[in-house]
Amino acid sequence: MPVGFTSNPRIVPVLELSEVLDIKAAAPLAAAFLERRGAEILVDAARVEKLGGQCLQVLLSAAFTWKADELPFGIVEPSAAFLDALALLGVPADALGDQGLAR
Repeated sequence: MPVGFTSNPRIVPVLELSEVLDIKAAAPLAAAFLERRGAEILVDAARVEKLGGQCLQVLLSAAFTWKADELPFGIVEPSAAFLDALALLGVPADALGDQGLAR
């Protein structure tokens, strides 16, 4: 679990990302984050095979929103495809939370 999480790891909400995060997944992903706003969150990126720009924007927006709300936000278990997409799109891991990506 990333540093900074105060809750018991068994009760921190986990949002499991879909395998394909393309333009069709952006609106549902944004809605999923809105439903979870106001609490710590872990985002499980283990299954991600494709990460498009629109979903990356949603993830970045969520990370910045949680930071503004002074709540922990972490990406855990990023897949190789997720990490490759971040690199390809020029986004450093620490842009997705104060602690970067936890493996």
